[in-house]
Amino acid sequence: MATEPNLHRASHMRALAHPTRLRLLALLREHGPQTAAHLAEFVDEAPGSLSYHLRTLAAAGFVEEAEGHGTDRRQRWWRATHETTVWDTAEFARDPERLAAQRDMFRSLGQAYASRLTDYIDSAADLAPEWVEAGFTTDRALRLTPAQLAALGGEIEALQERWLAESARNAGNGSAATVFFLAQGYKQP
Repeated sequence: MATEPNLHRASHMRALAHPTRLRLLALLREHGPQTAAHLAEFVDEAPGSLSYHLRTLAAAGFVEEAEGHGTDRRQRWWRATHETTVWDTAEFARDPERLAAQRDMFRSLGQAYASRLTDYIDSAADLAPEWVEAGFTTDRALRLTPAQLAALGGEIEALQERWLAESARNAGNGSAATVFFLAQGYKQP
């Protein structure tokens, strides 16, 4: 199931091309509405600094204030505005400014993905054996046409949707835990 693009501006993509902002957006999507103080438990930055990043994300439309949370009016609660961020890569490739912003964001994403893998590697010794055995990483070099690569992406998207539904059914299941799933496909340079 293809999702409609909700990102069209280079300036908004630049807002995401910062590791702290990427992390904050991911945390809000994963944990729901939070304050900067709550998010500081996951991100090693001061709540004031995180508030700045949250306001930047809000200005770009990625987060918004979450009314009705908390009892202290001094607390500012935030929530993600979309479950995912989607853009048309071809649309960005046709515009040099958008292409540069996309490149910067991809670099930040790559660093964030590498950081998640490093965290997993560093914590694997502390995980229950069944979690270590169930985990996987894989890569392959395939010879595909652009149409075949697009078809592969569609199949992975459908597979992801199936497992997102399973994830939703696991809410409250004590034996389920948050897992990180990443799939990429692109022409080798």
